[in-house]
This record gives sequence, structure tokens and C-alpha cells, in this order.
Amino acid sequence: MARLAALMAAGSLLVSACGGGDIEEAAGPSEGGEECGDFDIAINPWVGYEASAHVVGYVAATELGCNVEYKSLKEEVAWQGFGSGEVDVVIENWGHEDLKAKYIDEQGTAQDAGPNGNVGVIGWFLPPWMVEEYPDITEWENLNTYAELFRTSESGDKGQLLDGDPSFVTNDEALVENLDLNFTVVYAGSEPALIQAFRAAEENREPLIGYFYAPQWFLAEVPLVKVNLPPYEEGCDADPETVACDYPEYILDKIVATDFAESGSPAYDLVASFEWTNDDQNLVAKYIAEDGMDPEDAAQQWVEDNPDVVAGWLG
Repeated sequence: MARLAALMAAGSLLVSACGGGDIEEAAGPSEGGEECGDFDIAINPWVGYEASAHVVGYVAATELGCNVEYKSLKEEVAWQGFGSGEVDVVIENWGHEDLKAKYIDEQGTAQDAGPNGNVGVIGWFLPPWMVEEYPDITEWENLNTYAELFRTSESGDKGQLLDGDPSFVTNDEALVENLDLNFTVVYAGSEPALIQAFRAAEENREPLIGYFYAPQWFLAEVPLVKVNLPPYEEGCDADPETVACDYPEYILDKIVATDFAESGSPAYDLVASFEWTNDDQNLVAKYIAEDGMDPEDAAQQWVEDNPDVVAGWLG
């Protein structure tokens, strides 16, 4: 995500690369007179998150005069940064009740800043061709019947269940064991690797079952079909070792450092007001991942196309 470029005809906005990249601004203080100063945004390793973060960062820099720095960090590592002053915001949190208990309730270094407007879904998915070929494969009780189809060199004599980055929210190893499925979890290692595996599976009619989620721009390219796991019920995933149910629907929220929330920074007000839809995020994510746009250019494009939404965030 690194490059130097001049953005905006009026004012001087410098985009530079440092880890996840940062924005230094030459604008003055916000309209209310508050100095924004430094604004540190964590970037977790999936493109939808990146889309949200860069839109917020772009608005903070261009409208509030913030010095924005993006820091590429995995989820739990980002939360550790709240107490050290290295991270001001995690813009898209997927549940993480354990981290909320630790950093919000126990340590007091973080606060919930409300929903970001996105609704998250996690589950096991199949390429469309497999569902056409094997209509009953979407029921979890039938997966063992087809386990042999999914064998790979990495899964041995069991079927492969392909997951993404090991740091993602996942119950899959416990689910495989507790549902007595003849599968083993293999990690692709990243979101791009997971996407490419599903793309190749559909193009080449190769068997694949794997972890996936929404919002995700790729679902518009390949409409993956979700497997019906045992229905989620409140508390069924309370014990990570015994979980045997589907993932819940996640109302994605924003987590901020307590010091940042209490600082009076106009960037906090922007974060607290920020909400957009799954379609909004998917569009910006597509600009970045599929169209090859620089994240700042993608953010600028969306902001310029949606002035009324942005005005609402700025109050």
C-alpha cells in the first residue's frame, strides 16, 4: 500500500509508506478549533477492514487535519496497542468477547465506540459447481459422505477444510472434532490465498470446502454457497473447546483506546459517527483488491461519490 502521491488539487496531502502507510496533512485544525494531531489506525489483515480504515483515515486527514498513520497488525496485537498509545482505533471488530473482557472491563484501556454498520457472517462455504453436482452437500450431516473428495496432500486420509489466516476468528478445529467430521483444518495463510483457492476451485471444478465470510467483495464474483451447520443458539459457543454450532451473526463494532476517547480529538467524534453498509465496504474493497487501486485512491473515490454520507459523519 505504499506510494508517494499528491492528492487533491487544493491543499497538500502527502501519502507515504511506513508499515501500513501514513498520511501527513497540511490542513489546519477542524472547524470547531480542536487540533486533531496524530491519529493511529490499526489495519487488520483483510481487505474489507482496510477499506473501512482508509475511508475513515482519508476523511480525518482531509476534513479534520489529522496526521494519520496506518499500522498493519493482527487482531489481538492491535488491542495491545490501546494501552501503549500505539493504536487509537480498531475500526472493525468481529465479536472478541474475550478481548473486550480483558482490555475494556479489566484493564480499562479500551472502549466500545458503537457499530460500524457492517453485519458479519462467518461459516463454511462451497463453490457453486459443487452444490449443483451434489445438492445435499450443504447439510453438515452429509459431509462425511463426501470427505474423500476433499483429500489433499496436506490433509492426508481426511478431507481438507481450508481456513484463511490463523489469526482470524475461527472455531473450525473444534467444530470438526465435536461434530465428528472426517476432516482436518488446513490454513491457506491469508485472505488473498483463500480467495484464490475458491476462484480456482470454481473455474477448474475442483472440490473445495472452506472458511469464508461476509461482507466480502469476492462473493459478487463467485457466489459461494454456505453450509448449514447446527443452528447457532445463544451461548452455544461459550466454551471454545466444546462448540458444535454455527457462528453467530456479528454486528461489527468499533473499539477505541480510552485515552483517545477522552482526548477531545475530533477524530474520535468521526470514529463514533462512522457507519456504512456492507455494500459500501464491498465496493471500496473491490477497488483495492480487484481493480488494483491504491487504498487512499479508493477511499478518495468513495468519499467523493458519497458526500452526504460523509457529511453525516462530520455532523
